[in-house]
Amino acid sequence: MKKTIPATGLVCVLASGTLLSPALAVQPPADCGSLRGLRLPASVIGLPTTGGEVSEANTVAPTGSGTSATGAYCRVEAVIHPVDPRAPDITLRVALPQQWNKKSMMFGGGGYNGTIPDVTGNVPFGPTSRPRPLSRGYATYASDSGHQAAPEFEPATSLDGSFGVNDEAVRNFAGDALKKTHDAARHIIRTHYRSAPAHRYIAGGSSGGREALAVAQRWPTDFDGVIAAYPAWNAASLNLFFGYEAQILSRPGAFLNPAEQDLLYRGVIRSCDGDDGLRDGVISNESGCRFQPRTLRCSGGKDTADTCLSDHQIHAALALSSPLRWKYRLASGETGYPGFPFLSGADMTTPLLGMGARAPGHPMPKDSGYGVQFWDQWVRYLVTRDPAHDPLAVDPRRPGAWQHRISLLSALQDVNDPDLRRFAEAGGKLLLLHGTADELVSHRSTVEYFQRVQKRVGPHATGAFARLYLIPGANHVNVDASFAASYDSLSALENWTEDGRTPSRPVVTDTNPAGNARTRPLCAFPSWPKYRGHGDPASARSFTCHSTPS
Repeated sequence: MKKTIPATGLVCVLASGTLLSPALAVQPPADCGSLRGLRLPASVIGLPTTGGEVSEANTVAPTGSGTSATGAYCRVEAVIHPVDPRAPDITLRVALPQQWNKKSMMFGGGGYNGTIPDVTGNVPFGPTSRPRPLSRGYATYASDSGHQAAPEFEPATSLDGSFGVNDEAVRNFAGDALKKTHDAARHIIRTHYRSAPAHRYIAGGSSGGREALAVAQRWPTDFDGVIAAYPAWNAASLNLFFGYEAQILSRPGAFLNPAEQDLLYRGVIRSCDGDDGLRDGVISNESGCRFQPRTLRCSGGKDTADTCLSDHQIHAALALSSPLRWKYRLASGETGYPGFPFLSGADMTTPLLGMGARAPGHPMPKDSGYGVQFWDQWVRYLVTRDPAHDPLAVDPRRPGAWQHRISLLSALQDVNDPDLRRFAEAGGKLLLLHGTADELVSHRSTVEYFQRVQKRVGPHATGAFARLYLIPGANHVNVDASFAASYDSLSALENWTEDGRTPSRPVVTDTNPAGNARTRPLCAFPSWPKYRGHGDPASARSFTCHSTPS
């Protein structure tokens, strides 16, 4: 039966027939076009800016079908102006669905950012069988982190570090733009819907994963749930490892060409694939793999063919898979980087250990490894601020005159505070995801951060708000992986955050066509999926989460 609320004359009845009180009734959103020109006062942004404004607001018609369908939404373009007039604006985009679920989702970026992530897109490792956040009714938003990449850089590469010559732009990239973007987007959302989001989430991978961890550390009450995938949380330290990689691979005879990288990959698979009870092209217990690249040594240790490795190449592979330590002090307190597994890349079409197709040099080849190109930009723009500087001339282990500058950058870029108690006390929940075949951000590093959190907060208390899932066979951004992971982390996070239902027996699916939608249990660290020895090898039910005794 319909009932009228006398004070307003509104008829508010749920499908079940339950009367909705005026306080809970969602008012119709403002007209999309009316947002055009909306001021973003500096007073609504929690870090110094000179305010901003909405430049465009247009209604986007529904598109797609099935799980890829996106309903009508209002697409808002806005800018936030810097304090330093020489610094670039922060540009942001907000998608406001006509059917709003009273939740918001911020997307993190990647690499050096410089472009706005797709606000209609999915979370990292997101499910292909479920709608994306915007399609679920989320108000979604993202920014370029405070600078715009030059046109010659493809958006997918995120390799333009030229913004690094400006201090405010560096601070924005390092994390300040997150707070500024969040606060500006919240103002736009409130203006449009006349209501603030009831639940706020953030998801990102790589640099975006670092950004997701940054908000949990620096602004612990801004978000209720965080998805941090393959997070480059110790970004300056990772850059130093990339510099070490550049020096190692630039030595005469050290670089492994793609065929030799493939040889190394196949050698690892032959050696360790069956250790988890099943030969399926995926090594589940990466930390237990004891492969020795010397088994691939060429006769006499010389580089005679692509069917073996020289002593110089074996030394390079061993160096990149081992921890790097430096003996000088960084302001962030970091003392090294744990290196990458031999398996990093985990697919014959993906550069193993992030090596790329050509050895590093100066100028840096465009087909060299992504990591060494990242180092090239960091040295030329953020460290020396000399675009002509040779990146190979800066030794990460002995940086000399550049040590002080590198230390200052580490304090900005290494998002390494393990004390997440304020985030947990505010009800925040954290899902950490990382593939064990990641060639650009080592999963060992994510394990290290999670263990620091456990040590600082306590293992039991950590388990009440955080999970770390390592995904065997998955690599960076899920491209050409042996196991292309698909997991509905957003629904799991919603259930945990909003209903108090902790993740229970999660399952991850392989979306590779050749994988035939095989599934595996998503095991909470430190456990890993082990085949029971019987049952369908393509079914998660045939595996158990096994922990190797320490």
